[in-house]
Amino acid sequence: MEGMLYIVPTPVGNLKDITYRAIEVLKSSDYIYCEDTRTSAVFLNFYDIKTERRSFHKFNERSKVDEIIDLVYSGKTISVISDAGTPGISDPCGILVSEIDAKFVRTLPGATAFVPALVNSGLSTDEFTFIGFLPPKKNERMKKLESLLDMTQTLIFYESPHRAEETLLDMQTVFKTRNAALVREISKIYEETVRFNFSEIPFDKITFKGEMVILVEGGEEKAIDIWPRVREIMESGMSAKSILKQIKEEYKNEEIKRNEIYDFVLKNSKE
Repeated sequence: MEGMLYIVPTPVGNLKDITYRAIEVLKSSDYIYCEDTRTSAVFLNFYDIKTERRSFHKFNERSKVDEIIDLVYSGKTISVISDAGTPGISDPCGILVSEIDAKFVRTLPGATAFVPALVNSGLSTDEFTFIGFLPPKKNERMKKLESLLDMTQTLIFYESPHRAEETLLDMQTVFKTRNAALVREISKIYEETVRFNFSEIPFDKITFKGEMVILVEGGEEKAIDIWPRVREIMESGMSAKSILKQIKEEYKNEEIKRNEIYDFVLKNSKE
């Protein structure tokens, strides 16, 4: 008999934000590995889930991986949960999932903080990049933020309340006049979304309590000026067809309009 490892999302706020299947899986598991057994007890007791609980957090993840994998391979059904949300998203689980055979893993759909925060933010949802928690040290945090400056997607960060104000000020230095949003206490009674521009952060409207999601507008796409390079190639005497081929090769990640290249070459070759 083969076992199974279930990665089970748990509510990020309201205890009712859980699927029927997740409850069934947790009740039928042989063991539930929790990021913090005391924190998880509130949720598990609410649904009268009496499955044996064991600890599984960032400080013991490495030592617990072999234990969990052995249990699964011996036929046991194991569930892994974090304090809130989906394990593996800024929570322990990555090492375990990467080392166990994929056929023994099932990740259930469910709660995660950044999706509702993204929708609430009013920023673009077409493309986004999840960054998670920034480095705690200021120098490392600034370097990370600066490395994201040219990204055009909406950027999503997690932050703790005691460091959020400092992080916002660092972001202001880097992102200057971009639009942003701070979403906290998702699905709880005091859920709050504050939209703002980094030119003036409304600290008087932000309550620094509860886990926070900070979302930042992506940067503008920078137009690539290919025409100086086209002129340079033209001086070699290449044909328009050969110039087009060369430009498409050099700018393979850019959208090159064939007709514009031809028109430019024909017009400027007469000058």
